[in-house]
Order: sequence, then structure tokens, then C-alpha cells
Amino acid sequence: MQTNPRFKTIGIISRPRRSNIAEVVPPLLRWLEQRGLQAVYDIETATVLKGTYAGKTRHQVAQESDLLLVLGGDGTILAAAREAAHHDIPILPINMGSLGFLTSFTVDELYPALESALAGEAKIEERVLLLVERTHNGELLTQQRVLNDAVVHKGTLARMIEVELHIDGAFVCRYRADGLIVASPTGSTAYSLSAGGPIVQPGVASILITPICPHTLSDRPVVIQETSKIELYLSQSSDSVFLTLDGQTGVPMQTGDRVRITRSAERLKLIQPPNKTYFEILRNKLKWGEA
Repeated sequence: MQTNPRFKTIGIISRPRRSNIAEVVPPLLRWLEQRGLQAVYDIETATVLKGTYAGKTRHQVAQESDLLLVLGGDGTILAAAREAAHHDIPILPINMGSLGFLTSFTVDELYPALESALAGEAKIEERVLLLVERTHNGELLTQQRVLNDAVVHKGTLARMIEVELHIDGAFVCRYRADGLIVASPTGSTAYSLSAGGPIVQPGVASILITPICPHTLSDRPVVIQETSKIELYLSQSSDSVFLTLDGQTGVPMQTGDRVRITRSAERLKLIQPPNKTYFEILRNKLKWGEA
């Protein structure tokens, strides 16, 4: 097989708690070596290898790779996306469990998918990322890119919170709710969907805003253009309020914090199965049409 000269180093990021990772990784490394390709892998992947193999941080893996192979589920993809997009490298997602919205290749499709990617024949989709910045009195406290969503929400024991929404500098609404979700089209099938938000095709240039259990039933999800600048304020004193990013990173908020959300300049390059449509994935995952 003639490989794309662009892909010389293959990075591997995995979720080692999957029981079949130990069965997949060793033969995968041999397969890559036989084709003259260098492999780098994260510390989590190294834990399933016998011997004294030292893994690298996920940041280092993305920094050194031309193609990022992610073995796990959608959560592993979300963690890898933050690194891959910054370095403008594509992700090849292999699902090690049940079918995910993002990890749409199965383990059985691993080597055909790799061969297609290495030959430069893979179908690559670009997904929008959101840049989330939290400030207080003008000081930047948090900055992170997310693939799915940013959520301002109450803690376990907190009462309903008040979040003020501004879009492009204009006041929109003051929500009294359990929280507020700002999601990308990719994230429309994540937390936003559970809160009653719409499903949006990943290629639609939009951002979703979905309240969580709003006090006023007329507070409905809205879809706005992706060039919008969104600002969220905690409009009253509230205890135990958090900003959660892609469901993986949570930071406590205090009254006076401002969260600014915009479209990121970087985009995630996600390799997709050539013969599996977005609606087929939705149909299988959401079990549409089943009795």
C-alpha cells in the first residue's frame, strides 16, 4: 500500500479501561511498524503494553503526530479534540464500545479505515469548535475550546440560578433555570438534546442555546448564527454554580463572572466512514423507527 507522505507519525490516544484495548494496541503498533510509520501514544495507552513502554502526554502526542487515532468513545474524542484542532491534524475515531455520535468507526473497520486515511482517500469533515472565556473584573480566568458545549449550571444542592444572556452586545433574556447550555451543531446530540434542544446537522452554521428546566415554560431553545458573540452573566448572588466544558472540565463560578462564547478560528478535522451517513448514525443511536 502506498501511503500519503504527509502521514509519517501516527498518534494513538485511548481509554485503557476498555477491556479490548490491550488486544487492539499491540498488533496495531506492529501493523504501523511494518509500513514504516512511527507511532506515538499517550500515557493511558502505555499502561496496556507489556514492558517498560513510556507514554507521552496527550498534548505531546498531538504535537508530534500527523494523524491522531482515537480508541474509545465520544468522551475520549472530546478530550482529543482539544489537542488535535490546535495542531490542525485529523482524527480517526474508533469506537471501542457501543456506537457513538462521534466515534462512528467500529473496531472491525480499524485497518480499512487506516488504509483509506493513509492513502489520502478518507472522507474528512470539519467541525466547528467554540472558544469559551470566563472573566472576572476584566481578568481572564478560564479559556478553552469545546467541541460539544459550555454549560452554566447549578450545583447539586443549589437553588435555581439566574443567567443573563446577551448576543452581539444586545440583551436577550434573563433565565431563571437550572442552567443554560451553549452548544455547537456537533453538540446538539449531547446535553442539549437531553434538555429538549433540536438536532442540528454538523455542517449547519449555527450555535444552539438551550435552557435547562426553565422556570418560565416559554423560555425555549433558540438557534443563532455561528458568527454571533454570546455573553452570559450571573445576574444575582448564587452559591454552587459551575461552568462545565464538554462535560469534562468544571470550574466554580461567582457572582460577577462573565462567560464569552464565540466560534473558534480552529476547526476539528474528523474522519468519517465513507458509506455511513449522519442520519444512519442518528437512526441507530436514537433507535428511530423501532417499535
